[in-house]
Amino acid sequence: MSPITPGSSNGGPQPATSRDIYTPNDSEDDDITSQPQHDEAVFAEDPFDQRSTEPITFKRKQKQPARFSLSNIFSGRNSSTPQRSTSQQPNTAHSLREWTDTATHQRSTSTHADINGFKEDGPLDWYVEGPGRRVAYDDLTAIDWVFEYMKERQRKRLLYSTDQGLLGHLRQILDGSHVWAVLVITGVAVGLIAACIDIASDWLGDLKLGYCKSDQGANQFYLNRNFCCWGHEDFSQCIGWVPWRTALGISSRGGGYVMEYFFFVMFSVLFASCACILVRSFAPYAKHSGIPEIKTVLGGFVMKRFMGGWTLAIKSIGLCLAVSSGMWLGKEGPLVHVACCCANIIMKPFDSLNQNEARKREVLSAAAAAGISVAFGAPIGGVLFCLEQLSYYFPDRTMWQSFVCATIAAVTLQALDPFHTGKIVLYQVTYTREWHRFEIMFFMILGILGGVYGGLFIKLNMRIARWRKSRGWNFPILEVAFIAILTAMINFPNKFMRAQSSELVYQLFAECATTTDDQLDLCKTGAASFGVIALLLMAAVMGFFLASLSFGLEIPAGIILPSLAIGALFGRALGIGVEMWQSAYPGFFLFESCDPDIPCITPATYAIIGAASALGGATRMTISIVVIMFELTGALTYVIPIMIAVMLSKWCGDIFGKRGIYESWIHLNEYPFLDHKDDKPPPDVPASKIMTNVDDLTVIPAVGHTIETLKSLLIHTRYRGFPVVLDTSNPILLGYISRNELSYALESSSATRNLPPETQAFFVHQPFADPHETFDLRPWMDQTPITLNSRISFSIVLGMFQKLGLRYVLFVHKGNLKGLLTKKDVWFVLNGVESRREKGLGDGPLREATNSDEIGLLSPNPSDEDMDLVEGRQSLESL
Repeated sequence: MSPITPGSSNGGPQPATSRDIYTPNDSEDDDITSQPQHDEAVFAEDPFDQRSTEPITFKRKQKQPARFSLSNIFSGRNSSTPQRSTSQQPNTAHSLREWTDTATHQRSTSTHADINGFKEDGPLDWYVEGPGRRVAYDDLTAIDWVFEYMKERQRKRLLYSTDQGLLGHLRQILDGSHVWAVLVITGVAVGLIAACIDIASDWLGDLKLGYCKSDQGANQFYLNRNFCCWGHEDFSQCIGWVPWRTALGISSRGGGYVMEYFFFVMFSVLFASCACILVRSFAPYAKHSGIPEIKTVLGGFVMKRFMGGWTLAIKSIGLCLAVSSGMWLGKEGPLVHVACCCANIIMKPFDSLNQNEARKREVLSAAAAAGISVAFGAPIGGVLFCLEQLSYYFPDRTMWQSFVCATIAAVTLQALDPFHTGKIVLYQVTYTREWHRFEIMFFMILGILGGVYGGLFIKLNMRIARWRKSRGWNFPILEVAFIAILTAMINFPNKFMRAQSSELVYQLFAECATTTDDQLDLCKTGAASFGVIALLLMAAVMGFFLASLSFGLEIPAGIILPSLAIGALFGRALGIGVEMWQSAYPGFFLFESCDPDIPCITPATYAIIGAASALGGATRMTISIVVIMFELTGALTYVIPIMIAVMLSKWCGDIFGKRGIYESWIHLNEYPFLDHKDDKPPPDVPASKIMTNVDDLTVIPAVGHTIETLKSLLIHTRYRGFPVVLDTSNPILLGYISRNELSYALESSSATRNLPPETQAFFVHQPFADPHETFDLRPWMDQTPITLNSRISFSIVLGMFQKLGLRYVLFVHKGNLKGLLTKKDVWFVLNGVESRREKGLGDGPLREATNSDEIGLLSPNPSDEDMDLVEGRQSLESL
């Protein structure tokens, strides 16, 4: 145990402080030291003033029975309640910040004001006796879920106790409408942004092949090929669309092919490089899909600027460029990040949401459903996607809020109709034929292939990502340009790979009976089908390797659409093969149920089932994929085949590893995400062998400090917080104070009260101390931290971290501090042990101690392997 150097002092209570300080907020504009206008209010009252006529208590004040009168309808309080003076009864406050302003006004108007003047069980006693005052969370730290929900309950308690009568009820309704206003505006904004991304990416993608010039010769360069050739069933007859060979006047077939090849590669490299430059220059968090980071944020982690305005702008623009480059990337996953950015920005004017990290994450969970809703035209699938894949805490009200936000986003996109087809997404199709029982066998094969694809894709993508992190050089823009060149050179010769991913998926999903323009020659029959199958399989294999290379580059990119495309490619190939078999041998016993005059096999259904199985294998999702595919096709009869394929794909994928692609990236980036859905058994050891022992902690004794010594402690240590004990020789736990609160309190004491550096500071009540010459830090200390017995099982501790969202746990025995465990400690133990087991190194620090005093992760004689694990584990620095 490493206490700070004590000084001699007689502690005492500090002058009065206000009832609140800043609430946590992870917005990019937060700076807790840049608002000196609140410093005076912070120290406006003394919560320990002995002159108070009413004791501080948690007990709820009993209200007097209300008596009806006309004045009570419009008043904010009951007329039967004894009235207090105007100086002591504040106007109705609705936020913790307003309590500070009220307290400051009371002190300036009445020197004998009661510190509990406006309510005996107000927020003052909660801050003093409970978890203490808090300031904004640091970047890359965990939030305190327990504290955030306590703060929200206290806010509502004050709101409902002070707002009575008609106006009070109106204020309560207005307060409850904040979340719905945010969700409605978010849904509309996401629909608008998704429509713009669809239009821009389609136009840029077609620009690689040519440009539009109307039949009359007018310049319509802004139109993509579909709009330019609107009304033409065969695009080859459209004279308004000008390929680059025609624009340059090249008449030879070989020269025209080379020129179109050149323009295709040039524009692909240009778009991909621009996307990478934008991300590197303006918004580093705009890269990748963003779903692993969203999962981590919703789990209680703070990542400032991840959902800011610059991230939203660069993500939207970069997404258009990256998708139109032709790389094997999609925009469906990043749209979830876009939706969360919109919600985070729209929440800023609403303090009841923006200043509470727990409520903010509920709104972000609801907003994420809008991203999937506009990506697939599946509002219900979006809600289930959030429930199954994203959300860490998903109460019933969040499900209803998610549905509302997803529905509004889908309705907005439907009203804008960016494709002028009446469809929300380009590859939305409808099936008219039913399936036969013998096809179940082929659907099961697709499910197995989807699971194998998902498992191999995750393995290969993780190997490439680890190589990128471990290599000694890093040139992301050149890397993106090189892979874009490689992708374009491979894509152009194959007509299936040359098409945009959304157009490819639509053609693969469409039935030949309803297709008017077979641009990819998928409906050929006879011997020509062998060539189609070969091209489909080649495109699927090459797409697998290109997607593994591309996913992880520093550009906005998702993996959902590439997985759908790859699954649809091998699914369509299998469907065409089965169709050829049935046509060649119609009397085979498997095909006895087929009607002679009606096509028996529909290859398009194999494509959509293959797509669902590939997506399930890559992401390990199940229910949400089934619902999304049902909403895409509208064919209820195909729900059972999709369910069977997705079930088998998950089972086969789990053979390669339990983690999906998003969980694998969370593990790779070492985000402190504790998945409560993980059924892997934790190490069966007591917490005493996992925790950081008290002898290895820097603790703060309750007395014997000055402001100068505490500032010196902050300078010479990097720990995120410090346990407070009665004395180093008798370490009875009194509480816990984080680095942020201690630093802010010390700075405010010097700035506001002009206390000298030698001023005595203490963390325990000192009845004989002069409050004007000492500094009481109790209001800033968490006096009710979560504590457990040091002999408790680690599995119980893990359950508490997962289900309560704790930042840290202090371990005691008979009141004496024994150790500490943080969220990142738990994550490191779980994942560090797993990595060691994969390498065949055993459990390492979880081995049985050879000495009864040798407990915790820091042992006297650790091995080299143990030190590698211990050095990466910064206990208190990772709260």
